[in-house]
Amino acid sequence: MRKKKIAASLMAFTLAFTSFAGCGDKENETPTPTPGTSGGNTATDTPAPTSGTQGDDTPAPTTGGNEEPGTAAGELEYASGTILRMATGYNSKDTGLSFSAEVAGEGITLADGKTYNSGDLKPTWVTVEEKLGIKFEDKYQGNNSTKEFEYWQEQLDQVDMVSGTATLLTENGTAGLFVNLAEYLDSMPNFKAYLEKNPIVRLSITGSTTGDKKGAIYFSPYFDGVNDIERMPLMRVDWVQKLLDGEGTFSAASSGTTAAPVYEPYMPTSGKVEIDVVKKDASGTEKVTKDYDAAGNIIANMNAKGSMSGVDAVNMLREYIDKAYNGYYGTTRSDLFVGQNAAWDADELVALLRCVVANAQTLNGTDSVQGLFSREDNNNQRRVDVFRFAGSLFGVRGLESRQDYLYVGTDGQLHDARQEMDTYVALERMNAMAKEGLISKAYLDSSEESSSTYLENDNGFMHYDYNQTQTVLNATKLQEGEKYMAAMVPVARWYDGTNEEGVYMRFTESWRSVKTDGWGISVKGVGSDTNKLNAALKLIDYAYSPEGQILMSYGPDAFIKQGETFKFNGEDMPVISDATYAELWEKASGNYTNYARKYLGSTLSFVKSQAFEYQCTHEVGREGAGYISNAIGFGTIKHPELALTENSWYTSVPTVLPNTKVENDLISGFTELGSKGRFGQNKDGQNLFVDIICGGYTGEGTSSAAETVDTVINAWSGKQYLTLKGGAWTKLVDYYNEVNN
Repeated sequence: MRKKKIAASLMAFTLAFTSFAGCGDKENETPTPTPGTSGGNTATDTPAPTSGTQGDDTPAPTTGGNEEPGTAAGELEYASGTILRMATGYNSKDTGLSFSAEVAGEGITLADGKTYNSGDLKPTWVTVEEKLGIKFEDKYQGNNSTKEFEYWQEQLDQVDMVSGTATLLTENGTAGLFVNLAEYLDSMPNFKAYLEKNPIVRLSITGSTTGDKKGAIYFSPYFDGVNDIERMPLMRVDWVQKLLDGEGTFSAASSGTTAAPVYEPYMPTSGKVEIDVVKKDASGTEKVTKDYDAAGNIIANMNAKGSMSGVDAVNMLREYIDKAYNGYYGTTRSDLFVGQNAAWDADELVALLRCVVANAQTLNGTDSVQGLFSREDNNNQRRVDVFRFAGSLFGVRGLESRQDYLYVGTDGQLHDARQEMDTYVALERMNAMAKEGLISKAYLDSSEESSSTYLENDNGFMHYDYNQTQTVLNATKLQEGEKYMAAMVPVARWYDGTNEEGVYMRFTESWRSVKTDGWGISVKGVGSDTNKLNAALKLIDYAYSPEGQILMSYGPDAFIKQGETFKFNGEDMPVISDATYAELWEKASGNYTNYARKYLGSTLSFVKSQAFEYQCTHEVGREGAGYISNAIGFGTIKHPELALTENSWYTSVPTVLPNTKVENDLISGFTELGSKGRFGQNKDGQNLFVDIICGGYTGEGTSSAAETVDTVINAWSGKQYLTLKGGAWTKLVDYYNEVNN
């Protein structure tokens, strides 16, 4: 095994709440902010900038706003009023730098008291103009990063900054079309410091590891939160409590029956397993024991009895919990699943799902209730969350990777989950759950009632998703007494190399890092105009400053309570104003990310702090995610790290690898592996893993796990793909060790 140098752990864990992501992320390393003061013109007072070059009468150069300590005066000088033509935004015309007609209407007045019209810059970008002395001309066409880049690719002389995927920006940067930011890092102290703190971030944006372009960076990375858990299980807590808690036996006036068992035990059927949990009062950790000798395996117990009434199933699960945990959970057995000291595993979840589905009358007063579901059945981007969850349930790496299906193994090399038998065994287990009716009808058959209405119709039990956007439904869709909350990450057997038999622990691969989009500076656009180049570089550097990170997350000071802060991940962070909070609910139903992008113009790129989003998270969302945060802080939930770790299994795979254009062209030719092939995760895509969960193995070359693995490796070019990706990873690690010698 090739030795790698060890990078220090990047960010200390904290006991504060850490995960409140809507569609995005958070930054634990944000220094204590010192919000600046924004002022000046209303949006309607700011004329739309026009393109042009600076003449002899240009105003005196500026360094572009507040300098950070240690920044030499005069760095990145440019003329005040320098125009940057921005082909940048986030996926739609409504989420660009300027207000769209649809969002602004006949004029929209925001919480800052200003009125904005269609075509006006949004508040964040008005403030950037004022602070940096830059004028922005919005050229954004309202596309996703791929299509936006493709629109401008043949006319890059018409824009100064453009959105694109990391791969497109890097390929074209290598071809000389985008500015190499690495050449200017000494003039970008904030950006440089951020990269130095985050080795995997630096490696994720490194465009080349050889030749005269070694270490090149062609785009500014985007973090929709960083170094934090992303997705998590969410459950109807009140249903778990109704079924499991209390003295004596469970009874119901009416119940259904469990299906004929198909799912087989995953956890042991004998012996004992010790699990580290956080104490119920969060004062520390303790060990709990799963005693299979005393209780048996709950799935084996249920399967031996076959189909049974929902009442019998609940009482069997209650008895198992009491015996297996030697009375540890007392009469609040629901804590096994939804408590701070939860220790549930896949088998226990399947047993619970059987109880839920067979007790619809008790839970919602109907003849049917859905177990595990995805947020939107007709959206492949959401349906893939079910196989992501399978990775967490059954100890399989690569199903929630930062790049494709890749992960770093204990041997230090890249592995591809699509080419490994363990992946398909996990999918087979999910298919067994589907056959028992434990996965929603709508997931299996799109003609059924859409899962997007399950929660409001009191018809769905759990799914795997983002905390903030889903728990806000407690306020908007759920009724009094109903509670939808994040549940602890499950216990599974993970082969992290520390034990040949594997380790029973909680691990999540759903860990935030660099996203796949970014903004690049067009070489043809800025041309020989040093003003434009320096202004663009200054914009990037400012966005990574303490003040800039606040602005790019919160928007301007007018949306913040001046002088008030709260502790978030150990840092003092601003408190949003009452008017902002009210407006966020009025205009975006409590969804911070939608509000910020559509109305403030923040969170479009650079670094998004979760501190704002935390304040918008429903109290139920804070409770569940707080349990998970405590577990991460105490180390009872492990995760990939944004560093080259001593045990390489814990190293987060970079979001992008520095393959050459020739290599990327070869990879794009492996169509079955691509986003439009068999493993797509985009909205309209197809995904073989989803198909296997729903219907098992079908089709030529995919009639069994072994045949599918062989097809992926050989017929679909998986071997060549992994060779190319693995080669780039090896060069990247060698480059890192070289520069850190």
